[in-house]
Amino acid sequence: MKKLLLPLIAAGALLSTHAAMAQDGEALFKSKPCAACHQMDTKVVGPGLKQVAEKYEDNEENIAMLADHIKNGHVGTWGQIPMPANPVTEEEAKTLAQWILSLNE
Repeated sequence: MKKLLLPLIAAGALLSTHAAMAQDGEALFKSKPCAACHQMDTKVVGPGLKQVAEKYEDNEENIAMLADHIKNGHVGTWGQIPMPANPVTEEEAKTLAQWILSLNE
């Protein structure tokens, strides 16, 4: 019984953490100017968020890279229209990056 209970508790904690991150990421996305250039499924000025999630594997290296692009701006990956720096903290940028990459799951 104990051998079965511990993995179930761990799985429940992981799922609730993932759900909370998704909710926080989506709320953060809606509260920042991101939606002026990005939509979920379609390219507007920048790529659709699901396009970004499909392009990059969900790992710490890509989370850090996307968080940097979100916070500091970037140009060249999706064309020559620059993505400007955004008014987010390091933690907010990381939350947004994690949420975006989770959209491919």
